[in-house]
Amino acid sequence: MDKFRMIFQFFQSNQESFMNGICGIMALASTQMYSAFDFNCPCLPHYNLAYGLGILLVPPFILFLLGFVLNNNISMLAEEWRRPQGQRGKDPAVLRYMFCSMAQRAMIAPAVWVSVTLLDGKCITCAFCTSVPVETLGNASHPHLSQGEIQRVLARIPCKEIYNGQQLIANEVAVRYLRCISQALGWCFVLLMTTLAFLVRSLRPCFSQAAFLKSRYWSHYIDIERKLFDETCAEHARSFAKVCIQQFFEGMSTDLVAARCHLPRKAPADAGEAAEKLLGITDQGTMNMALKSWHRCKPPLHLHPPALPAGNGWAGEGQLPTHPSAPRKETAAYYSWV
Repeated sequence: MDKFRMIFQFFQSNQESFMNGICGIMALASTQMYSAFDFNCPCLPHYNLAYGLGILLVPPFILFLLGFVLNNNISMLAEEWRRPQGQRGKDPAVLRYMFCSMAQRAMIAPAVWVSVTLLDGKCITCAFCTSVPVETLGNASHPHLSQGEIQRVLARIPCKEIYNGQQLIANEVAVRYLRCISQALGWCFVLLMTTLAFLVRSLRPCFSQAAFLKSRYWSHYIDIERKLFDETCAEHARSFAKVCIQQFFEGMSTDLVAARCHLPRKAPADAGEAAEKLLGITDQGTMNMALKSWHRCKPPLHLHPPALPAGNGWAGEGQLPTHPSAPRKETAAYYSWV
């Protein structure tokens, strides 16, 4: 149980580890889905190819899309791509890194499905059973069958219980021939995927390590910034709801006292703390303006000491006080016009 807890904590440590765990679970799920899938070839000349290639290619496409859906960064990528320019520029390299990272993880489950399907051989046997070289493996000079009848007989090779062409070609020979080809393709596919992954992991730092580090850093920054913004909005909403509820009950208590219903009144201890967390935003219109401002003109990525407020705006932004002052701890703050 402790090992599972440690694995779960590792998956929750950061976004990348979490998505790696999701992709691993999807890869295991794809193998379980294929093992539980009841493969039934139609054994008809015009349907075998469509059915076999459909089972080989359609589920990987669905798993690929599912990998994008389960990735939390897809909404962040779309938001960053579609947002207005504002006060912060959009870096195409960061967007490309985020998309490539999601695509690489989403390809794991489809690659596992294709590998398992090719190594099993049922799809290739069903799809290409009519292409078995009868001249080499069987008796091509069968006198009682036309070309169309031969195709119908070969189409029944995956269905051993209804196959009636033993005089043309043995069922075991045809199945073994197609399965060997399928397994060869499967191992070539596994080798190709492994080689590509090795080249991407090993050769990428040799050419663009600095650009890769910058893209990776700002991709993580966008993810962390979004999480902190959501947490701040949730904390503000909680404080806003708490103050609204407290004011409602205080108003009800005042009305009851006016109606000569004397009730004990006790000031809430955390009313002041909840009001401080509102940060001066105490109505719905102002909050909506703040949210729109965050979307339209995100603050630039430049840390500076907070400016002194003056009137209804910020005076002296970007200027330091002229008189000497005691050393103080600098804080990072973002400002945007609301």
